[in-house]
Amino acid sequence: MKKILVIICFLSGSVQMDAVAQNENSKLNIIVIGAHPDDADNKSGGTAALFAEMGHNVKFVSVTNGDAGHYNKGGGHLAKIRRAEAEKAAKELGIKEYTVLDNHDGELLPTLDVRHQIIREIRNWNADVVLSPRPADYHPDHRYTGILVQDAAYLVIVPNVTPDTPPLEKNPVFLYLEDRFQKPYPFQPDIAIDITSTFDKKMQALSAHESQMFEWLPWTSNTLEEVPEGADERQEYMSKNWSGSITPDEREALKKWYGKKKGSEIKYAESFEVCEYGRQPTEEEIIRLFPMLR
Repeated sequence: MKKILVIICFLSGSVQMDAVAQNENSKLNIIVIGAHPDDADNKSGGTAALFAEMGHNVKFVSVTNGDAGHYNKGGGHLAKIRRAEAEKAAKELGIKEYTVLDNHDGELLPTLDVRHQIIREIRNWNADVVLSPRPADYHPDHRYTGILVQDAAYLVIVPNVTPDTPPLEKNPVFLYLEDRFQKPYPFQPDIAIDITSTFDKKMQALSAHESQMFEWLPWTSNTLEEVPEGADERQEYMSKNWSGSITPDEREALKKWYGKKKGSEIKYAESFEVCEYGRQPTEEEIIRLFPMLR
């Protein structure tokens, strides 16, 4: 009888171990690559928070250290501030990691060295989905971040490229973050995500980037005097100025993914365009990669 009990307990433990392993393998690995420490939050913070709430692994990467983005701070001092802000934002969103690479703000170029950095980040995260800007933007750092990720899109599976890091076994799905630029063609919202439930988290994460949201960006738009001092007032200010608006194309995408009724009522959303580089997902795979659409 004792032997039977031991076997039963052993088998029960094995089943539990297998279930844990299966659960770990079912987790998605999402990486969002922006040019500056706040770009990923701005374009995908709500979606990232949804992934995190569902137990998936999300990582933000800033390709530059943000050491030029201010009117009276700069250099290593500003870079240190912005790293601390990124860490605080990650906690607000509940994401796993927020990496800030040590490349100078405003000086980014699509060099081989930085391409290697991007490839390593994607490989080390074993990414299922990679999100980045389109290479069409007012800021050269944004444009070159888009180019760098495009250049890495195929090479992440090539063993003899960046050989110090093991290649991925399968090519991730690469997606563009939303923008409003019209040339050479407008952004296409292939995937639209309802972030109404995580909108406040996104605003709190953006607010964590104090040097940007309440100092630098208002200064560039000559509205610094409009920034309130109190925490509650600043949250209201953020919601008013950074909520974004849903475009007609984005609304149609929401109706496609959520149904006509719900899609018409969604208040806040984030959208992504499928890059023609990398794996081309079917609608079924998109639903698997974005389980909040189920």
